[in-house]
Amino acid sequence: MRKITDIVAPIKHFEEGVMSVEASPPPELSPILRMARHAAVLREQGHDIIDLTLGEPDFNAPEHVLDAARSALDERLGYAPANGLKPLRDAIRQRLEQTKLLEYDDDQVAVGCGAKQIIFNAFTATLKPGDQVVIPAPYWAAYPDMVRLCGAEPVILTTTALEGFRLTPEHLEAALKLATRACWLILNAPGNPSGAIYSSVQLDALAAVLRRFPHVRVLCDDIYASIHYAERPPTTLAAVAPDLSPRILLVDGVSKAYAMTGWRVGWACGPRDLIRAINSVQSNNCTQTSTLSQKAAIAALLGPQQSIAERNAIYRQRRDTALEVLRGCPDIDVLAPEGAFYLLPKIQGIADDQALAMTLLGAGVAVVPGSAFGMPGHLRLSFATDLASLAQGCRRLTTELGRQSWR
Repeated sequence: MRKITDIVAPIKHFEEGVMSVEASPPPELSPILRMARHAAVLREQGHDIIDLTLGEPDFNAPEHVLDAARSALDERLGYAPANGLKPLRDAIRQRLEQTKLLEYDDDQVAVGCGAKQIIFNAFTATLKPGDQVVIPAPYWAAYPDMVRLCGAEPVILTTTALEGFRLTPEHLEAALKLATRACWLILNAPGNPSGAIYSSVQLDALAAVLRRFPHVRVLCDDIYASIHYAERPPTTLAAVAPDLSPRILLVDGVSKAYAMTGWRVGWACGPRDLIRAINSVQSNNCTQTSTLSQKAAIAALLGPQQSIAERNAIYRQRRDTALEVLRGCPDIDVLAPEGAFYLLPKIQGIADDQALAMTLLGAGVAVVPGSAFGMPGHLRLSFATDLASLAQGCRRLTTELGRQSWR
């Protein structure tokens, strides 16, 4: 049994009811974008670099989405409401009812410039200095920095491969008892970078803990929910524990499922007071997301959906091919992700994953160090790239590890 001091970071010590949190460094450029930039510079210089850094589908948006955008160019594309076009809000609600059996009213929907901005808007609207946000690790690298930018403190709960990189109810309860100023818990499933998915039973167990901490909101980042490798799609906390809905903000968007990263359309569904606050922030920082992009997003949500299953089959093939190569290296331990399009291999004997990532860059493959996701000693590889490049990149990685020069 692990001690809570092994699980909770950056909590420094806890004695006589007093908890101190380590000082947070100022946010810097995303480590994911930093590695992608290194790779791009080397490629511009003529180096052969296989880039496995970015979580960006290598497909285009479905053709009917592109057709809708082309048609919209003939319209007058003026300002839209800060909370999104009404037809888009309707499409979001309809899609959630179809896929998750969740019903939201129109005033429970906020639209923003991607899921990332929606999350930041939610934190801006609710966090104040001294507040805490509980974030299971591995985590998307942007979460802690967004929390810090709002003057609050991230409290990191480390999960392990033995737990499938999932948060357990025991660890959650222990952390919430210590983090007395926690006002948010982030649940990202399928997870970036782990690909972990929670079953209904596992979510129900977490819900039982959350009922004992009524001051804690839950941000369910479901941006990868459509990308999964089981027959049935993953569920979400609001569907498993509807009584917690007044405390749950469900976030999604078109970037991953429909390969529309650059279109910048995301949304949140949740309690009315929180949605009003998010919309207020949105109206004052950028007014709205692109009207053209919103019209394309309507087509994505209401149009044919078969491209999702077709692309998931391609992602599965890529995942399995990469796993076969990586598992041939004795220095690598890696789980098969249940969703999303990332691998998170643990490298045995590694002292500095950032130095290793730079060494691998010199060997012609760009990856992101696991420390960027709260998992030092790991690497993140995106398999949102073509099969041949992915397999070659994994071979370059294992060949470099075999040289032993990185130890």
